[in-house]
Amino acid sequence: MKQYTTNYINTLIEVAEDCPVSQSQIPPEKKEKTLANLQYEKLAKNPYQYTSDDIIFDCYAIKHDISENEKQQERENFFSKGQPCLRCSPLAKKYGFGIHHNTEGKIALIPVESKEYQSLLNDVSTAKTKAMRSKRK
Repeated sequence: MKQYTTNYINTLIEVAEDCPVSQSQIPPEKKEKTLANLQYEKLAKNPYQYTSDDIIFDCYAIKHDISENEKQQERENFFSKGQPCLRCSPLAKKYGFGIHHNTEGKIALIPVESKEYQSLLNDVSTAKTKAMRSKRK
């Protein structure tokens, strides 16, 4: 069974053009955790420890209550079809975080207002791609 991936290598997913904030914001807490909350919690505490595939599947597994012993099979099934990558993440579309994939494909959140974000934007060796817009032009 063919496996798809959402991983990038040495790439910055830039904040969306129509992102409503100019400084990064922590997603607000809700009664039930949102996708933004789940992604933020994993990435803020663990920079460069997970790949995009890890984050996307772990959040899916939490939302769908997949047990630990089902995870490996479910992950194979999940990635047997193409999945939306982190360009669709609310963190990059709405909350002002760039998502940097290092040379190993591990990711970290980079606040849009930070020097590190500017440095990555100016780094010619880092590929750039914009997060998806929230609204059509």
